[in-house]
Amino acid sequence: MRLYLRFYAALLGSLVVFAIATALIWHRVGGPAEHAGEAFGIFVQNVLPPADAPAADQQRALQKLVAGLDASVTLLGPDSSGMSRALIASAGKPSVSGPHRELATSTIPLADGRALVVSVPIGIGHPAYALLLILSVLAVAVGVGAYPIVRRLTNRLERLQRGVESLGAGELSARVAVEGKDEVAQLALSFNRAAGRIETLVGAHKTLLANASHELRTPLARIRMAVELMKESADPKRKAGLDQDIAELDLLIDEILLASRLDAVTELEITEDVDLLALAAEEVSRYPNAQLDGVGASVRGDPRLLRRLLRNLLENAERHGVAPTRVRIVRENADALVVVSDNGPAIPAGQRERLFEPFYRRTQTGGNVGAGLGLALVRQIARRHGGDAHCVEGDDSGHSRFVVSLPASVALKT
Repeated sequence: MRLYLRFYAALLGSLVVFAIATALIWHRVGGPAEHAGEAFGIFVQNVLPPADAPAADQQRALQKLVAGLDASVTLLGPDSSGMSRALIASAGKPSVSGPHRELATSTIPLADGRALVVSVPIGIGHPAYALLLILSVLAVAVGVGAYPIVRRLTNRLERLQRGVESLGAGELSARVAVEGKDEVAQLALSFNRAAGRIETLVGAHKTLLANASHELRTPLARIRMAVELMKESADPKRKAGLDQDIAELDLLIDEILLASRLDAVTELEITEDVDLLALAAEEVSRYPNAQLDGVGASVRGDPRLLRRLLRNLLENAERHGVAPTRVRIVRENADALVVVSDNGPAIPAGQRERLFEPFYRRTQTGGNVGAGLGLALVRQIARRHGGDAHCVEGDDSGHSRFVVSLPASVALKT
């Protein structure tokens, strides 16, 4: 149950318990009407003739007692052996004309055994019912008045919850409005301060990483120039190894810079319709052991990032898979899927999600496999375009495949 409904139910429950308890106490100890009846009985006992007086005298006394009253009074004899009381005298006749007028009848016992039955016109019935009606109206009024107060409080808590969820989802600029000066306002203020510190810290780390990566370009260029100047004097194998190391380091720096830029910019810089099949054909042509098939599918996004996504998937298959590499573009409901597979061994289910972690190394027979940001960038780019990337078991259960889903825009003819 929602928090505001709990508050509201607790308030209404308290009002109902209060109303019931008040009615029970009224019924148990007697209300003002009952005490007034006792006093009236003593008064009548003092005014009426004694019980053994002639009936005519008691009739005249009773008529004089009710003279000018809008009520009827009946005097009954003492209770004798469970028999019905004998009628001694009766006087008066109440008026019941008018809307919702009813008669309330009360029996007042007298000390000498006689009983006085009094009927008076009322508008709403028994006094206990009147009290219950008043308490019910009060409960409804308090409930209606308390609802906006309780809802306003929980609305602030819900806004704070949405702010926490936004911050947890990576929106470091998320803040909540500080309303009032109570505990909820203090909590919102504390959240804003914490979110500000987190944003500053993460921003500083991103800047440091981007600057460090950028500065690595200079010594890397000098090393590359030194290798070129070595020319014929260097061992060809060592020179080839240095060239490969430089290329890998250059690619890693490029990936770090791209990851930093994606973290810093929350929106795509370029959005246009991109034909995935045509883009994949251009990238596959660069790899002699890669094959392409599928249907035309258009997605809305940045063509440079989508090209990088495809290139990283092909590089990953080229480095760590077994030829040939197969790339398929398919349509599935409202999504365009990029499926990349090879003949390499299946990846254990427990390691598939970890492949998308930056710098994760997967131990495999023959050495360590994987050490960069390639697949992490694939997932980051896919999610930036409203999709996602996963490693799943292949159709033949003997291999694994990478599947990237992207929201399709307009289908293109194959």
